[in-house]
Amino acid sequence: MRKKISIYTDGGARGNPGPAGAGIYVCDEQGREISKTSHFLGHKTNNEAEYLALQASLEFLKNYLPKQGREFDLIFLLDSKLVVEQMNKRWKIKEARLLDLAKQNWQALDALPHCSWQIKYVPREENKRADALANQAMDDALV
Repeated sequence: MRKKISIYTDGGARGNPGPAGAGIYVCDEQGREISKTSHFLGHKTNNEAEYLALQASLEFLKNYLPKQGREFDLIFLLDSKLVVEQMNKRWKIKEARLLDLAKQNWQALDALPHCSWQIKYVPREENKRADALANQAMDDALV
């Protein structure tokens, strides 16, 4: 039986560009937390931080999924309409550095074992956990 996992990601930069952080919150279909993490990303733009947050979630899944011994339906939930539309190949990616990040993310998605995946947009209000983790990463780095 396939297991559904929801992956909430958020990235942000203070000053855009500026000190940036990523937040990732992962839960099962009952809403039980599987993982939560935050990462300081250095000096980035908001869009770079959003792509890097997705990338960090893929790195987690690359290590987590093989240990589970089952198939998964993954739903990535982002509050960046730009990244969602670009990752779903509905919008063109004009900036070279964002295109490089998108290509890395597509490659990582294709490499996930025994998975189907979707990337969906959610309003910021539905992404509060990942947002708080991204802000925590930026706050911790500025201390």
